[in-house]
Amino acid sequence: MSKESLATLNTNTLIGHTDRRGRAWHYKSEFQGERPNHYPGAIPVADVRERLFNWRAAARPVAVERPATEAEATHLDAAGNPVRWVVDPRRRAIVREEDHEGTVFGVFSADYVPHQYGEWLLENVEHILDDDLSIASAGVLREGAVAWVEVSVPDALRTPEGVQFRPNLLATTTLDGTLATTYKRTVTDVVCDNTRNVALAERGPQAKFRHSRHEKLGLLSARQALEVVYTTADAFAAEVARLCAVPVSEAQWSGFLDVWVPATDPQSGDKLTGPRKAVVDRRRSELEDLYRTDERAAPWRGTAHAVVAAVNTHEHHVRALAPGADRLQSNMRKMVNGAFEELDVRAWRTLEGVLQGS
Repeated sequence: MSKESLATLNTNTLIGHTDRRGRAWHYKSEFQGERPNHYPGAIPVADVRERLFNWRAAARPVAVERPATEAEATHLDAAGNPVRWVVDPRRRAIVREEDHEGTVFGVFSADYVPHQYGEWLLENVEHILDDDLSIASAGVLREGAVAWVEVSVPDALRTPEGVQFRPNLLATTTLDGTLATTYKRTVTDVVCDNTRNVALAERGPQAKFRHSRHEKLGLLSARQALEVVYTTADAFAAEVARLCAVPVSEAQWSGFLDVWVPATDPQSGDKLTGPRKAVVDRRRSELEDLYRTDERAAPWRGTAHAVVAAVNTHEHHVRALAPGADRLQSNMRKMVNGAFEELDVRAWRTLEGVLQGS
């Protein structure tokens, strides 16, 4: 579940094409008032700008307390000593422009430039939207620190193996320094929100822009965007066909689990006991359940596709997080920084080793 409140998820995210894709898990009409955040069709650009990106980030000077004489002092510190504020010319704080008491997203060097959501996310996708490409989702989370716009095709595509998916173009950035502004291709399996790598030997194409005064916004052309989306579709379909053609026996699946979730200590080689064994047993059981019974993997059980899908689904939706961690934010971060792609590659290479050794 998300650490964000249901009220936040129902007002700070917009979900499109619900007549074909259904509602998001967090849908609660009582939090939405007269303006639902779900749209039966594409999300209008104007609504994203008005409802989500209707404010700007600003860089403000950073001041620190310094010891002072009584004549120089502007106030007393917690210990009652005279101090004064001194501005640090090397640092700037990023805040909401008109919010005088709100959250400070981060403190950065003077070269840091906040990428405005409306300019870097909307303007760079607005001109590529047409009947084939439209805004499928958008949101602002972490009190405004992270935002995204996802462009997608309205209808799902289906491979000959029966896997339904949608190719997407994701534009995202942050104001807290955790991510560069990123444009990348992703793939969403229709039965869940998994983001699968489209080429297990390499990462999918992406463009990143640092929050620097030296970086300039370059607009994507409609042709580039279409190429990103539809070459993604071709690549993903080819990957699915390849993985579905690789048979995996019950013994090989068991061997994969032994390597992926080892029951022995990696250094000593001793069998795990106590709490560590309990964690491993639970994780193996969760993967077994996904592989054998879950609709996101089980229909292709006995193939490499089911193995990779089970691992990816487990990471997205099942694997236990650290106390206080937010799954929605964690998934967004992993999707953008390539962690999910690396996971798919690692799962495939692990399985490939098992297949070659059996």
